[in-house]
Amino acid sequence: MFFVSSFVFAKSGIPVRIWSDIPQMKKYKSTMYVHPATGKNTGVAVIICPGGSYHHLGLYNEGYKTAEWFASKGVTAFTLRYRSAENGFHHPAMLQDIQRAIQLVRENARFYSIDENKVGVIGFSAGGHLVTMAGAFAESHDELEKLGVGHKVSLRPDFCIPVYPVVSMNDEIAHRWSRKSLLGKNQSESRKNEFSMELQIPENMPPTYIVVCLDDPIVDYRNSFALYEALQAKKIPSELAVYEWGKHGFGMLDNKFMKEFHWNEKMWNDFLENLIEK
Repeated sequence: MFFVSSFVFAKSGIPVRIWSDIPQMKKYKSTMYVHPATGKNTGVAVIICPGGSYHHLGLYNEGYKTAEWFASKGVTAFTLRYRSAENGFHHPAMLQDIQRAIQLVRENARFYSIDENKVGVIGFSAGGHLVTMAGAFAESHDELEKLGVGHKVSLRPDFCIPVYPVVSMNDEIAHRWSRKSLLGKNQSESRKNEFSMELQIPENMPPTYIVVCLDDPIVDYRNSFALYEALQAKKIPSELAVYEWGKHGFGMLDNKFMKEFHWNEKMWNDFLENLIEK
């Protein structure tokens, strides 16, 4: 299952085909790219879910660049190339992929030199919806069990970081392309509600840090506010970092927004560093 890195993968990381040893799933090319910690190893791991409206994936600016930054902080990072609508996939393929990634990272914690109790997720845009699902549905929607894939580790991430996330599937604020890519056409109201994450927060949702810009022209910023309000209502440790400008898709590129606000450093100092030290 583990492959040797080569020059080709120097930037994208070491590829691991996550379904390669599951006979009924091995045809799928879902892959996580491993970036070992380059800074002092904290024992923390993060699985990264790029955005792309559940249709395609922004692997470079939201995936590999994010992984490089986390690795420099001593966090072992895993960029997840999950299945998407571009190749004909809808729910539950995406949730299957992130749950499988969490399983593999935890089960191979010793191999990766990480603490299996410090495995978190970060996602951007539609990837923000996916990581929120991973936190909210870890126990109620065990997609691995449905596939007959046994596991002895928890599928619940230890922290969750949705960045300019898609949250709601309801018409008023939904990102409709993401909704169509995830659920297909002609969704019922009950189906929309089932995947509107502001309506699905459980009592044991992981600590969550949300990032949003008020001038986001792609995903209505009210998605993030609705998620934060739902988290607070359930008394989940959570923070909402709101920026006046920055739009959408900044990821961790060296762009104007990053140079002005350094949102990732703020997230680290205000949220993640405290969890690491526990």
